[in-house]
Amino acid sequence: MDIHFLGHAAFELSDGDTSVLIDPFLTGNPKAAVTADDVNPTTILLTHGHGDHVGDTVDIAKRAGAPVLAITELAGELEGEGVEVVNCNLGGSHDFDWGWAKLVPAWHTSTTPKGTVNTPAGLLVNFKDTLVYHLGDTALFSDLSLVGKRRQVDVALMCIGGHFTMDRHDAVDAADFVGAKTVIPCHYNTFPLVETDAQAFKADVESATGSMVVVLEPGETHTP
Repeated sequence: MDIHFLGHAAFELSDGDTSVLIDPFLTGNPKAAVTADDVNPTTILLTHGHGDHVGDTVDIAKRAGAPVLAITELAGELEGEGVEVVNCNLGGSHDFDWGWAKLVPAWHTSTTPKGTVNTPAGLLVNFKDTLVYHLGDTALFSDLSLVGKRRQVDVALMCIGGHFTMDRHDAVDAADFVGAKTVIPCHYNTFPLVETDAQAFKADVESATGSMVVVLEPGETHTP
């Protein structure tokens, strides 16, 4: 299974036949590695409704015929736009042909560009038996340690940019709480407000925890 970093907080999980797209903010993303027309997902997963995460969801979902899993209020807005949705809430999960996805808590805010208030979440994704945890946009909080309690997370996709989310220093503690085998930083260097030093984050995490950090440039791929 390959993890493709598409820029900002957007990722694609793929095994060559199946494609799971997370937070596809591509149009208007200065760091986007692909365009919205380049992706053809089997499923789309959303952490929350901010424009830099919902992004091109509606256009991609309609073109590809891909269902979108999102928290209930966000799913309701998308369904109203003609998108097939999987409506979940925090703690809820859904089975797919490729595995399953579960919404877990994240400390943030969320209102869609159209004004729908919704609760932000992280995504625990079991893709072909590789456990990937996209933290979404979040501050540091201790319950991050609960997500991998039942089974160790293989790869954590973790925001480090600060200002709108935790910064790279808080993210070191988050990495310690999550305890993933591998951490991939995201949500940084897209805009000046979220610029940070990913290599310093890597050094700090690897000296303070048992996790390995893989820093990906947009367009690069990691194979767990």
